[in-house]
Amino acid sequence: MRLAWLLLLVWAECVLAIEYQHGTSYIEPLKYPPDFSHFEYVNPDAPKGGMIRSPELGTFDSFNNILDKGRLPGGYNFLGVRNLVYDRLLEPAIDENASYYGRLADGVWIADDFRQVAFRLRKEARWHDGKPLTVEDVIFTFETFKTHGSAGIRTALLDLEKIEQIGEREVLFTTREGAESNPTLPFAIGGFPILPKHYWASQDITKTTIEPPLGSGPYKMGKMSLGRYLTLQRVDSYWGKNLPVNKGRYNFDQVKFDYFRDEDIMLEALKGDVIDVRHETVSKSWVTEYEFPAVKAGYFKKELLLLNRPWGMWWPIIWNLDRQRFQDIRVREALWWLYDFNWENRVILFGFYKYANSFFFNSPMAHSGLPSADELKLLEPWRGKIPERVFTHEWREPPSSGYGYNRDNVKQALALFKQAGWEVQNGTMVNIETGAAFTINFIFVSPMLLRSKMPYINTLNRMGIKATARSPEVSNWLYRMRTGVFDAGADLYIPNNTPGLALRNRFSSAAADQPYAQNWSRIRNPAVDALIDKVLVAREADDFYAATRALDRVLLWNFYYLPGQAQPGYRLVYWDKFGQPSAPPPLDRSAWLDTWWWDEQKATRVREGMAELTGIR
Repeated sequence: MRLAWLLLLVWAECVLAIEYQHGTSYIEPLKYPPDFSHFEYVNPDAPKGGMIRSPELGTFDSFNNILDKGRLPGGYNFLGVRNLVYDRLLEPAIDENASYYGRLADGVWIADDFRQVAFRLRKEARWHDGKPLTVEDVIFTFETFKTHGSAGIRTALLDLEKIEQIGEREVLFTTREGAESNPTLPFAIGGFPILPKHYWASQDITKTTIEPPLGSGPYKMGKMSLGRYLTLQRVDSYWGKNLPVNKGRYNFDQVKFDYFRDEDIMLEALKGDVIDVRHETVSKSWVTEYEFPAVKAGYFKKELLLLNRPWGMWWPIIWNLDRQRFQDIRVREALWWLYDFNWENRVILFGFYKYANSFFFNSPMAHSGLPSADELKLLEPWRGKIPERVFTHEWREPPSSGYGYNRDNVKQALALFKQAGWEVQNGTMVNIETGAAFTINFIFVSPMLLRSKMPYINTLNRMGIKATARSPEVSNWLYRMRTGVFDAGADLYIPNNTPGLALRNRFSSAAADQPYAQNWSRIRNPAVDALIDKVLVAREADDFYAATRALDRVLLWNFYYLPGQAQPGYRLVYWDKFGQPSAPPPLDRSAWLDTWWWDEQKATRVREGMAELTGIR
């Protein structure tokens, strides 16, 4: 058997000329050399201990993180820093735009045409039950993803054809014949969690489960009350704790997630020291609710962090294009003319937000002015099939002073409705041919978001549109958005620095036709599909940015989303009990979860100071 592996390894190296590297990057070179000891944005000497408590809105009902069904608890997320239980092949550096370094893999190789990628696993990798993590686990994971994974996972791996073992610790991924080269596919493969084959051999991975599965990462399940809270326990014997990508991270002995139905109660729990840290999502609360004594005494911190990352769109309104009335671009534009972001921002949102004039707001991926020569090369083949204003007009929000109604905007909207076959009769917007009333049923993820959109909904009702709105329980909201049981809603869109496959999941025709996919608007547009492909195959920065900017214009001028709020920063509020790195990462808004640590001296100061303030000891 050993001889067979050696022969296979020699064959692979001869045929593929594999030369493993410690990391890989896209567009820009790697920052960290092969012998780096830790990321610069961590404290490598951070002590281990203590607990950090964070709130979540809604509930959770499944620990199976590959399915469309159910809602995962904190710490079991499929991707990113909030995946605390599983390891992945590569780890992103969040002080670089698109660089990944070995985690489960100590080496990565990518073919020049991006059609193949190979990983070499570390010998020491172990599951929490002590069994080795092997190439068989990797192959099982990706074959399972392709067969039983969520629509988003299957879409991301659409071009992946073969996963094969080429050495004792080596695995090779190959895309299908005829697939375009995709520079971001290795990052998707490298960032997906690896699952234990031996554990799932006796479990049904196609179903939701309330039994926490076996993992390999820095944390495992401690205590929980289903749907209410869970506490993750740090694994002292975690095999990867001294890896360069993990050094100085995962410092808390316990990470607790508490679940709340209402954001007001969540805020009061924070003030009452029931939770430690959260991202304040409500601008009114940010402005008015953080003047309590602990803040003035310095025991509680309120910080607006200006992160150097794409902010995208903060809960824009989206239309369900499977509803026939929203398939007419004139209707979508008319609804756009009736939305007054400046008034909403001034009156409801305390002037906190900027206008999200791009799907890639706050990044070089965003469009600006009229199309450049490089953009025109991508857009010209679609002339006549995309809105002409893509070529002739710069995208701007509807004119508004933020005070009162703009009568010209209303006239524009009514004219467009009339062209699309709708007009106001006896105070009701009706279809001219059928007499059917124009109705919109909005659903929002939280009452606070609903509140901010009520002025717009009232405007629609004044125009004769029968608009209603509700905020169901979060799991119900998520189910309805995934399955298209809504007329209009809102969807958070925050892209990463190289959102290749994520664009396909969010905006492509293929994703629109998959149940439970992330394309909740059901956008089906060949031009959008083609421009996403251009983003995926770009290898140089100029080509990449030309493609994202061209895509940005086409999405905006089709009025698929109703842009509104854009974050000027990350609103972090927390009790001052924790140590923080001297150079925090500029790209991640949740870095407190894995780079902070418990500071007993600070915690004692807070505890004793609050006892003096409240008189309660």
